[in-house]
Amino acid sequence: MPKTLIDLLWRGHPNAPDGGSRGPRAKRSTTAVVDGAIALADTEGLDALTVRALAQSLGMSTMSVYTHVNSRDDLLVLMTDSAHAAMSLPPYRGTDWRARVRAVADSNLALLTAHPWLLEVHDPRSALGPGTIAKYDHELHAFDDTGIDGVERDAALTFVLDFVRANTSARLVATGFDAVWSDATVKLGEYVGRDYPLARRVGAAAGERMGGPYSPAAAWEFGLGRIIAGLAAIIDE
Repeated sequence: MPKTLIDLLWRGHPNAPDGGSRGPRAKRSTTAVVDGAIALADTEGLDALTVRALAQSLGMSTMSVYTHVNSRDDLLVLMTDSAHAAMSLPPYRGTDWRARVRAVADSNLALLTAHPWLLEVHDPRSALGPGTIAKYDHELHAFDDTGIDGVERDAALTFVLDFVRANTSARLVATGFDAVWSDATVKLGEYVGRDYPLARRVGAAAGERMGGPYSPAAAWEFGLGRIIAGLAAIIDE
């Protein structure tokens, strides 16, 4: 029988139970099963990740996978924590909190781009794992020497990470948008006509500036700049 989720998350800790199993040693470790699930989700997407598909990809039986994890939901939590543990945490140099916040945003953008399935995991139990807690602790230090209290520090970090998640989601949705827009823009102009002059004028100006209907880089820079400006209004007080 697999351990509880909290014990599985902290399986590498010295205080973690060893399981006490008297049976034969498993051919694969829990970590190897979680790594295999991450690889499958990265390449096929989260919808394709079933316990049966994971077992087939690892050359295991479905029941063998269940000796490592209690359920698919628990597996997603373990995957999330493992991805957080493996991410590159930005080193903080100097005392410029703005640069540190940008480093946090950039590192999380890289994480979600590498593992877009993380955007679909909303299980609050993910916060219980060592990888997630280490990530959280490191990112809170981005606000060192700013004078804000602990509650504000937590809210400020959430503010930044929510923006990163929203921007990454928009990037994924916008994939292939250029081709769709170029195919439809002439016909769309016939329907829109003169009814929406502001939308036509602003859309044309933005499209010319960005070189297309949507620029992830432009949205990133504008949004992150506003995030930092909003935080500065609190910190500078």
